[in-house]
Amino acid sequence: MSSTKIEWTEATWNPVTGCSKVSPGCAHCYAERMARRLRAMGHPNYRDGFAVRTHEHMLATPYTWSSPRRVFVNSMGDLFHEDVPTEFIERVFDVMRNTPRHTYQVLTKRAERLSALAQHLTWPDNVWMGVTVEDNERLSRVSHLLTVPARVRFLSVEPLLGPLPDLQLSGIHWVIVGGESGPGARPMRAEWVIDIRDRCVDAGIPFFFKQWGGVRKKAAGRRLQDRTWDEMPLAPAVVV
Repeated sequence: MSSTKIEWTEATWNPVTGCSKVSPGCAHCYAERMARRLRAMGHPNYRDGFAVRTHEHMLATPYTWSSPRRVFVNSMGDLFHEDVPTEFIERVFDVMRNTPRHTYQVLTKRAERLSALAQHLTWPDNVWMGVTVEDNERLSRVSHLLTVPARVRFLSVEPLLGPLPDLQLSGIHWVIVGGESGPGARPMRAEWVIDIRDRCVDAGIPFFFKQWGGVRKKAAGRRLQDRTWDEMPLAPAVVV
């Protein structure tokens, strides 16, 4: 298992690594920084740095995990990147379908390709599908996500770069919000977060506040209006 400090998951699995920038949220990509570090350390999966690569040997990894866990798929890349062959995406879905004890959280910024391929993929209950929405101009990704027959459709509003006045949550089952962290982190205003939180509460949608972010994200913390928001969708029954 690849351990992780990401608050809303329990493990990461990276059959695909690498990506390319498509929108403002990509400007200070943590995965790109980490890939450079792993390449310098001699990790074989990152010998090409942050270039998109598929890793056949990684497909077997979830079968070796005996206990159920939430798994973030491709924390170091994008499964629906245009350079990932459709056949490889199908094989990743085969692994997820064949390991129903785990809950897989898949996240993409390539919502158009996701929507185009969705009808050709099998969507078991243990696969949650999400898109990243960092500002109001990226809300078209939500429309594409709504065409996907996933049991759980979620939004990762991170890094939140501005208010989302046009956000519609019908058909969405979970929302994660977080500020940008690391070098060059752009600020996130409390009223942007509170507006999204209030919309989720009104709609009965689980809300997860990941972080305020900033250069010193630990000091900034995760509390929003004197509490921590760690709400999650209900997971499907575990099959062993």
